[in-house]
Amino acid sequence: MLTLNDIRQDPVFLTLIDNSSAYLKARGYTDHGLRHVTYVSNTTAQILEQLGFDQRTVELGAIAGYLHDVGNLINRKHHSITGANIVYGELRRLGMDVHEICLITTAISNHEEEIGKAVSPITSALILADKSDAHRTRSNRVLTDPRPGIHDRVNLAITDSTLYVEPERHLITLEISFDQEVCQIMDFFEIYLSRMEMCKEASIVLDCRFRLLINELEFLGTLPGR
Repeated sequence: MLTLNDIRQDPVFLTLIDNSSAYLKARGYTDHGLRHVTYVSNTTAQILEQLGFDQRTVELGAIAGYLHDVGNLINRKHHSITGANIVYGELRRLGMDVHEICLITTAISNHEEEIGKAVSPITSALILADKSDAHRTRSNRVLTDPRPGIHDRVNLAITDSTLYVEPERHLITLEISFDQEVCQIMDFFEIYLSRMEMCKEASIVLDCRFRLLINELEFLGTLPGR
């Protein structure tokens, strides 16, 4: 069976990730290269593992996380659908089982907040992993840049970001430390409100509640009874 290690060693996928990242950097977006996709891959797998899913589901989640953004090499708009189509063909080239490809491509095609939906455990874990990757290390600019775009401003303001799962409490929490001298929390919500709402829906699919804590204050959460 195809593994994440097989995917990481395939030169085609590395080229796709590199070109996707270069395109988004030119458009003024934050890092979407190996740092980002590795984080999303690892975090997707960790969420599924901590919630008790079988090891093959965990592995497929890791693959989906690693490949989720390759569609950005074509265009940012609807990159999830473009990426799913690219990934389907490449995984067939490598001889992967079609059912497993379907699980991966469904997750990839539904991680984009404008058009996506948390329709499966892998999809939901991928959404949570992707949207939780907010941190100043993602910025393509530095604090001294006189005119950083809003994506860079917001990520430069995030000094720490942690997503943690508490299976016994059926709770998933994203905790953020935010430097309001860089920009205001309102700027965060200009970009991330729809993403956080998507995380809430994804958590429900995983039979969990979702909490967003910024500077120890709760900004978004679902009631215990959901």
